Amino acid sequence: QVQLVESGGGLVQAGGSLRLSCAASGRTFSTYTMGWFRQAPGKEREFVAAISWSGGSRNYADSVKGRFTVSRDNAKNTVYLDMNSLKPEDTAVYYCAVRGGGPLKQSPTYDYWGQGTQVTVSS
Repeated sequence: QVQLVESGGGLVQAGGSLRLSCAASGRTFSTYTMGWFRQAPGKEREFVAAISWSGGSRNYADSVKGRFTVSRDNAKNTVYLDMNSLKPEDTAVYYCAVRGGGPLKQSPTYDYWGQGTQVTVSS
């Protein structure tokens, strides 16, 4: 079992920045690929970013490339999402998740999820 707790969400103006954190329990955190997803009201959950267990491989949705950066600190059992140049369309609940097996960018691939943190970007 893995428990995930996201934090760092909030209200920010367009063009601003936020850093989301996802703290994980469990001794095997460093072996997991971790993903970030988001879900806006009335929309399906969508892939944002993912990072391999070592941090050597990172993937991003086209909509956030060049603005968001995913990183991790295995000593702290924490994964981060640095979000810059935020846009109103980034408004959503953001979730971190532990990848099981399957396609990287599809939510059913992920076995464990946090409760989510709200990000609201005002225009």
